[in-house]
Amino acid sequence: MRFPKDTSDQPFIYRLVKEYDIEFNILKADILLQREGLMIIELKGSSKTNVKAGLDYLRNLGVKVERMAARIRRDEENCFQCGACTSVCSPGALFIHRPEMSIIFDAEKCTGCSLCVPICPVRAMEVSLDDDWILSEKYMV
Repeated sequence: MRFPKDTSDQPFIYRLVKEYDIEFNILKADILLQREGLMIIELKGSSKTNVKAGLDYLRNLGVKVERMAARIRRDEENCFQCGACTSVCSPGALFIHRPEMSIIFDAEKCTGCSLCVPICPVRAMEVSLDDDWILSEKYMV
């Protein structure tokens, strides 16, 4: 979501929860008062109707909503299985497989938050948010 500076002090996340019964997970946020803001969040609603209504509410506030398909990739040759990435991966896309103690990356579980990228000491994790990975409106709900 990109929101204009005049909405940076609005409680829009609160309203998504309270009025539209939408759960959220903030993956990244760059928010300062009286500046344009950027927030990457996961949204989940009790129904598609609620999510659509919540997204319409945001758009009416002037918030630009895009669905992003971030892709995270692990360079298997560079990864030396230290496990640092597993400590920041809340969806469990990176985990330790026991008893071998190997690090497994399950791309299907990955949300694209990119927290694993800066923590990797050898930069084996890569992220891309290229424009061709932004999904069209028909995939929004």
